[in-house]
Amino acid sequence: MGVAGRWIAHRTDALGRPRRFPAASLVLLVVPAAVLAVPVWHHEQLQRRLGQVASRLVGRDVEVHCQTLGEQFVHAGSELGWVGFDADGNPDHSTVITREPCGDLQSYLDHHGVLPTSDEVIAVHVLSHESRHLAGSQDEARTECEAVQRDAGAARLLGASAADAHRLARLYWAVDYQNMPESYRSPDCTSGGSWDEHLPDAPWTAESRQ
Repeated sequence: MGVAGRWIAHRTDALGRPRRFPAASLVLLVVPAAVLAVPVWHHEQLQRRLGQVASRLVGRDVEVHCQTLGEQFVHAGSELGWVGFDADGNPDHSTVITREPCGDLQSYLDHHGVLPTSDEVIAVHVLSHESRHLAGSQDEARTECEAVQRDAGAARLLGASAADAHRLARLYWAVDYQNMPESYRSPDCTSGGSWDEHLPDAPWTAESRQ
């Protein structure tokens, strides 16, 4: 815009001769800018889609921020996502999900939830888990239990079929949940347990359908 504006303001040189439109200079500037803009656009589209899914899971408008490469470089923690809470225990309106699971969520979307990798299964659960934090849950074990009962719903909202969504929820429950640290697990999180919300998408309910 600066190059074009300069030409508009000075269409003739010092001798009054018309100056050519700087087409070559504009191409050299516009093409790299467009190439660099594509990943930024994809990043924003992914965040918007994940925010829509999280909002449905939470029941209010929330946002999902996918960690950028620069943010990943300075991030020293091991968590895959997080939500801040204020002094009164109220959650932020947005969550941050780290770069790897965000990439896996994009892959899951691209493949419509068919035959997800183990990393994609975990990434869907991360979105489900952080959505429970956005809903106000702070205790990690309780949050994890609420999330496993909503993993299938999250998968469907991301484009998976009902069968594939239930399969993902059962897989996370049978493999990943059982290997989580003790602070993330509870004997109350089981069929008929005190944390069983009796949701139709709970992994133990989905198992009984098979």
